[in-house]
Amino acid sequence: MSSSPPLDVGNLASSDVAVRVASAAEIYNQGLALTRSVVSSWVVDREFSRLLGEQPFVTVGVAVFPSTFARIRQVNGSLRLAAVPADLDAEEFELHFPNKISLDILTSRDPKGEGAIARYLKRFGEGIQQVEYRCTDVDRATAILKQSFGIAPVYPQARPGADGTRVNFFLVPAPAGGKVLIELYAVP
Repeated sequence: MSSSPPLDVGNLASSDVAVRVASAAEIYNQGLALTRSVVSSWVVDREFSRLLGEQPFVTVGVAVFPSTFARIRQVNGSLRLAAVPADLDAEEFELHFPNKISLDILTSRDPKGEGAIARYLKRFGEGIQQVEYRCTDVDRATAILKQSFGIAPVYPQARPGADGTRVNFFLVPAPAGGKVLIELYAVP
């Protein structure tokens, strides 16, 4: 993924709730802006649109260094860590804010490793790593994107994700150049 414009993700660890909310809104809106045009072209397909739902639920995934991860988690009440498959080499928890703002805070279990989050942090530093769209059937959505739009998924079929979800990823062009990683996920 391209590095998005610099964000002060450290504000998510501010002791001031208003600062955390404002920072979350800025990060979330930037994530939506990165994917809005590509996803709006996908939802012209009626079946794909039904899979996302009338009001798609979007979560912005923010990669942070382990020290930032710990600070954000602590100030937000030591939220529950998601159960992430071991082969993904990631830790994550969710933050929810007013106006349906949802963030996944992600870090690597092994910052010197070769997992996706570790590689992202080495290349870009902290920032928006992915934008996640909930859908009802990841395999069907993947088939539509391949057949109707010529978009290759990262994985041939959906795979296990955090907390028992089924996920697949799509690396697509970003509006300002570079790439953006979109995750489609289905909850159990």
